[in-house]
Amino acid sequence: MALPGLVVLLAAATAGASRAPRWESIASLRPEAAEARQAEAVRELLERLVGPRAASGFSVSVNRSLAGPGGLDTYRLSSRIPGVVDVAGSNGVAAASGIYRYLKDFCGCHVSWSGRQLRLPERLPPLASEIIVTSPNSHPCGASEHRDSHIQSVPLCLLRVGSHVNLLVLFFPRFRFYQNVCTQSYSYIWWSWERWEQEIDWMALHGINMALAFTGQEAIWQRVYLSLGLNQSEINEYFTGPAFLAWNRMGNLHTWAGPLPLSWHLKQLYLQYRILERMRSLGMLTVLPAFSGHIPRGILRVFPRLNATRLGSWSHFDCSCSCTYLLSPEDPMFQVIGTLFLKELIKEFGTDHVYSADTFNEMRPLSSEPSYLSKVSAAVFQSMAGADPGAVWLMQGWLFQHQPDFWQPAQVRALLQGVPLGRMVVLDLFAESKPVYPWTGSFYGQPFIWCMLHNFGGNHGLFGTAESVNRGPFAARLFPNSTMVGVGLTPEGIEQNDMMYELMTDLGWRKEPVDLQQWVADYAAQRYGARNAQATAAWQLLLQSVYNCSGACVNHNHSPLVRRPSLRMNTELWYNQSAVYEAWRLLQVATGELYASSTFRYDLVDVARQALQQLVSDYYWEIRQAFQGHVLSRLLTAGGVLVYDLLPELDSLLASDGRFLLGRWLESARSMATSDKEAELYDLNARNQLTLWGPLGNILDYANKQLGGLVLDYYGVRWTLFVSTLVECLNAGTPFHQNQFNQAVFQVERGFIYNGKRYPVRPKGNTLAIAQKIFLKYYPAAMKSGHTGAV
Repeated sequence: MALPGLVVLLAAATAGASRAPRWESIASLRPEAAEARQAEAVRELLERLVGPRAASGFSVSVNRSLAGPGGLDTYRLSSRIPGVVDVAGSNGVAAASGIYRYLKDFCGCHVSWSGRQLRLPERLPPLASEIIVTSPNSHPCGASEHRDSHIQSVPLCLLRVGSHVNLLVLFFPRFRFYQNVCTQSYSYIWWSWERWEQEIDWMALHGINMALAFTGQEAIWQRVYLSLGLNQSEINEYFTGPAFLAWNRMGNLHTWAGPLPLSWHLKQLYLQYRILERMRSLGMLTVLPAFSGHIPRGILRVFPRLNATRLGSWSHFDCSCSCTYLLSPEDPMFQVIGTLFLKELIKEFGTDHVYSADTFNEMRPLSSEPSYLSKVSAAVFQSMAGADPGAVWLMQGWLFQHQPDFWQPAQVRALLQGVPLGRMVVLDLFAESKPVYPWTGSFYGQPFIWCMLHNFGGNHGLFGTAESVNRGPFAARLFPNSTMVGVGLTPEGIEQNDMMYELMTDLGWRKEPVDLQQWVADYAAQRYGARNAQATAAWQLLLQSVYNCSGACVNHNHSPLVRRPSLRMNTELWYNQSAVYEAWRLLQVATGELYASSTFRYDLVDVARQALQQLVSDYYWEIRQAFQGHVLSRLLTAGGVLVYDLLPELDSLLASDGRFLLGRWLESARSMATSDKEAELYDLNARNQLTLWGPLGNILDYANKQLGGLVLDYYGVRWTLFVSTLVECLNAGTPFHQNQFNQAVFQVERGFIYNGKRYPVRPKGNTLAIAQKIFLKYYPAAMKSGHTGAV
């Protein structure tokens, strides 16, 4: 193409961009805090992290002009003055990420949920040369291609193919997103401001620049419902208890484990103010909730002519707690309620113009007609735009892979394209195992974020898809006509498997996959503050086994340890369990050199916990075979070891580390209360979520955890009943009836919820001594086991 033609094409493209604002809403999303405020917030974070003296060795600044093409986050590290490290970022998050990069790579430090390793040298090491890092862009425009840097809202790339020049819209993966709607209940629900402050610091250091901010929304909804004419009892009937609010917000549940006390609303409002101020001061974009179409039953009393339909039941709950009403997208009240809520929310909290709503989370829509689905998404978006003309809808894409029989291409396209292109961002929520973008052609033109879900229910258990995570985001960026605009962490629960989250956040700044073997060796050294041959070898084994699940992997712990016992339990594993036993041995050897490290002690407990979980499966096999073979002595031996030694030993190990205590979960719930009655309500919520997950075990053990106190008083009691029942059956010559056992064990499970026992909040015992005793007792037998567990 001749130069004049190229100029005309560029002019036409620029004019077209100005006439088509469909991408401008995303391009214009920027933190509103002043540069000086963001820099101050990063300096305050640094002081909290390393203390005032060490923090004085850093010079921190924020300058938006440092941003890369399309507003990509950028940080710059340099050493102009001896003993001082200069850190500049295009925003607060970029500057904090630069600090963490320096602390990791030049000081060998580490910050994670399980602990911090911050042994800094007396004098900060200087940088030999300036380091500039910009988060990677999504389209491979090379040096031979022309970039137009003057079109800010619609980045363009001209690709020459023969004599033709093609104009492409570039999608920059600016966003590094964090949180799942479910995380609010599985992990954050009982948090104080002190714990939130630690989390937001972790987020900034790990580069998170967009996150959900859902705390306190029920207080705003209560105002809206009261203004519409509902009475307090109707509102109380609708809200669930705190531990189940995530599913109330998505329309799955109502009523169960409620009501919410007034004090809850007041405390959560106050907490939300602080969360939002801190996130925004660091340059994060906060995502607020919006109206998804679900309404309380009480609204039908006030407006009897409303066009609303009751959805079906959800996940084994009956209509006493589910079957929420969904307002018709064509009913005028849809816009009234949605806009009223969002205006009130914005008035209270301000806005960064990104909103989240999920209308069909694990619920089948009323019709598969594309026209209906488009009307629903259009109504949800219009209720956002009615309150904020610059609104962008962030939607979880879980529904598309969860119910693929319903969400065929025509239905997916209809729902997505009911919203103007570029005004919705879809979270490809489970992209490391079940990505949706490939079979929807990049969500039919809507921008998406490639997410690692990784964890379900906050379960404990070593697990990861490291190879998929290492390569997946880069493949998505190179996908034909990719609309990828970022990467994300979307676990249902946190505070587990630190390694996978360190890897994923690290990749958010990289332009290509890492060498996983080298990366994990560096990870171990930074995490423990020293390079240790045994620890490195242990992590190499874990990387090749538990963290090497491939295909459609789902990290939902189905170990017999944490499941209601039966004679048909799944014990299959995706790895050879001998690798975990050997990693266990190597960490035991490394204790002499590394035991002073808090993060090492956590890993020692966690790997030993995994090894003992595997042994529970082996003993279960022994128990089952002994029963089926009518060998009472063998049953008594295996069952006796399991319930009278192995499970108590596991419980004592977990109880020796404060990060594995049931008491801390329960006491954090009780601490939210302002009366004994509230304390009992919150205690019930906290216990029920871990165990029955509903009044009748509706989602039994979904959110299982391995915590000191829970292993002995819940899982251990169940296993004791199971073994004694099998012994009775053999003695009486009668078959084992699962239904009868389920009825009996339900009373045990329910009894735990109401036992009123207060569990310790401080660890008990010497972790090293307990771990050594267990290792010497069980490691030899573990290595002799012929059942590898590999699938």
